[in-house]
Amino acid sequence: MPGARGESSWNRAAGSAQFDVVPFRDAARTWFRISLQTFGGPAGQIAVMQRTLVEERRWIGQRRFLHALNYCMLLPGPEAQQLAVYIGWLLNGTRGGLVAGTLFVLPGVLALLALSAAYVAFGTTAAITALFAGVAPAVVAIVVQAVVRVGKRALGHPALMGVAVGAFLALAVLRVPFPAVVAGAAVVGWVVGRVAPHVPHHAAGHGEDPGAPPLIPDDALHAERPSGRRAARVLVVGLLIWLLPLAVVAALTGTGSVFTTQGLFFSGTALITFGGAYAVLAYVAQRAVEVYGWLGPGEMVRGLALAETTPGPLIMVVQFVAFLGAYRDPGGLNPWAAALLGALITTWVTFVPCFIFIFLGAPYVERLRGNHALSSALTGITAAVVGVIANLALYFAVHTLFASTRTAGWGPFRLLVPEFSTPRQVPLVITVVAFVVVFGLRWSVPRTLGICAALGLLAALTPLPMT
Repeated sequence: MPGARGESSWNRAAGSAQFDVVPFRDAARTWFRISLQTFGGPAGQIAVMQRTLVEERRWIGQRRFLHALNYCMLLPGPEAQQLAVYIGWLLNGTRGGLVAGTLFVLPGVLALLALSAAYVAFGTTAAITALFAGVAPAVVAIVVQAVVRVGKRALGHPALMGVAVGAFLALAVLRVPFPAVVAGAAVVGWVVGRVAPHVPHHAAGHGEDPGAPPLIPDDALHAERPSGRRAARVLVVGLLIWLLPLAVVAALTGTGSVFTTQGLFFSGTALITFGGAYAVLAYVAQRAVEVYGWLGPGEMVRGLALAETTPGPLIMVVQFVAFLGAYRDPGGLNPWAAALLGALITTWVTFVPCFIFIFLGAPYVERLRGNHALSSALTGITAAVVGVIANLALYFAVHTLFASTRTAGWGPFRLLVPEFSTPRQVPLVITVVAFVVVFGLRWSVPRTLGICAALGLLAALTPLPMT
């Protein structure tokens, strides 16, 4: 019987050193195929894994899949990649998690490296300028769509709406640091959970799972038991793997080099990226543009557009940021070698923590399940993410749709506002089109970017100002 076979396979694997529920080669091929389909942000990436692993191959059941996803949602970083690491660990142990997580991001890393190089080499040509004049307005519509989607899921109570509005005002008007907003939202969520326990409750969504019994039973626990010794080993090895390349770079290029600065900065952002890439990008954009000067505000929008067109997590846009910053401040290196080094060290420090979080915490995941205090804090963070993404939408819209901006101040309040006398005609028109196709026609992200890029090229043939 399928159920007996699945449970027997799990039990045999649980007692083996390799812990292969499925043949390792089959798993690696499957993860590679999944990696080529991971477009459309975390929702699309999670949907691809669910269709392949839950519905088609029946390697894992729906409840077990959601259980893993709920744990990954607690963590900073790209939850879709962490979900891949978690399921890879369930199927093939540590090596399975390593392969699943690496393959999940590898195509996007290579694709965005190529696109970043093309942007640096040809970004000032008329054709490339026209393309980006079209895709930047599309990004504005896509980010606004993210606000709406996350808001519908996260803001089911007036108290949570207040958290979202407060997060937006704290970032956009009071200029509160992003990590402080995340921490404050967690505290507010915890307090709301204590005062009104019904507010943070989220439906788990354990819907029906009518397929054949999966290889990994829904109620089965991984055989690798949590222990202090194991946790210490994972933490020590993981931190060495994470930070040793950065230490080598700092030793060779100096603690004040752009490579060390980028490595340290993006190591920090890797620890605060709750709520997905959109939630942290406003903070990254503000620091990268205004503090470090690695790129311009319009280029940040273009980088996100490039990341939207490639497979893998959207946080991959930090690779574009590092590529441009290192190319323009190469120190004693060749600019292209500097750009490659900056991009790779940034990618390394951004994604290695994801593996550490999963390998360290996965054996404890059952103990986290149903923890009301933790769920309440997460609810507060999720609500704040709506305000954070709204702030990102404002940032992108102001810099995309107007040629000049200024900071308006009233006492302690500061707000970035456009100079309304400097509208960009073509981006304004394309933005309207983007909103129509995203919200009216419900087109996919790649299709929206494609039509807007084509409109940018078409507009290049007209006398209207494009930027």
